[in-house]
Amino acid sequence: MAESRRGPLKSAVPSNLVSLVRRCSRTACGRPAVATLTYVYADSTAVLGPLATYAEPHCYDLCSEHSERLTAPRGWEVVRLATDTGPVRPSGDDLEALANAVREAARPQERPRSGPGPRDIDPLEVARRGHLRVLRSPEP
Repeated sequence: MAESRRGPLKSAVPSNLVSLVRRCSRTACGRPAVATLTYVYADSTAVLGPLATYAEPHCYDLCSEHSERLTAPRGWEVVRLATDTGPVRPSGDDLEALANAVREAARPQERPRSGPGPRDIDPLEVARRGHLRVLRSPEP
């Protein structure tokens, strides 16, 4: 354990396991976060929306109590996007789309056996790398 001038540093997490639940950014609030607050300084707008997928350095996660009581400075507008405070569960459509994407990615790519056909030849194409093509500059 590391030492500081004030004594040994204590871990912010009391156990060896890291909590998967994001907490409210407000000082001394340990409730689970349900919404994310971002500021658009150019428009003097505070945007409160659903909990972001990833914790961003310039965004603030808020619990339901702090998100309901949120106020903005004078002259600023608060935009509240629809939030669902219930647990988010993948739908059948989401799972099916994910399964189809995995199947498609695992499927071997078919390559033409006799070389490119007439419609595949581009006179400006110099080389290919995956889906990217290197093209020669057109002659004026």
